[in-house]
Amino acid sequence: MAFGVTFFFQSTYAQQDTNKTAIPDDSLEVVFDTLNIKKIQIDTLKKQETEKPFKMKKSPWLAVGLSAIFPGIGQVYNRSYWKLPIIGLVAGYLGYEIFYNNSKFLNYRDLYANSQTQQNPNGDIRYKNLRESYRDNRDQFILYFGLFYLINIADAYVDAHLFDFDVSDKIKLGMRFYGTGARLNLNF
Repeated sequence: MAFGVTFFFQSTYAQQDTNKTAIPDDSLEVVFDTLNIKKIQIDTLKKQETEKPFKMKKSPWLAVGLSAIFPGIGQVYNRSYWKLPIIGLVAGYLGYEIFYNNSKFLNYRDLYANSQTQQNPNGDIRYKNLRESYRDNRDQFILYFGLFYLINIADAYVDAHLFDFDVSDKIKLGMRFYGTGARLNLNF
């Protein structure tokens, strides 16, 4: 929209005043003065600052590697220390449930195998149902742990990418109207 307004005023100005020398548009900023309804040209050539190439402080792939080796270490590398106890508790709980359900599965597997005889080849059906239940629970918690492991790695990767971004609470919005002296600033 600003380009359209600038183009409109440049073409209008060019039709009105053809005797003036042309000034390159890339070195001027055109501002419309609403009171006088005329074009004001302001030279905006400034010192050109040499921009340094952006270099990330944290390597996302190093964070991924650390979290893959041991969940939570990538978050420590990214200085997100508050995530470490959460990751530790979730990993501990899921590991405990896997271990508990596996031990119960092995126990009921042996009890069911011992209950099978030549007179009763099907064995005790209660042991079989409990064995299947604990095996399903164990497999389900292994799946949960796998998902947790992948989420941990993805979190370390994203956190390393976002490490350099400014997340301060100060938001600034400013507008300037050259020629009129008006200025509007909003700070949150």
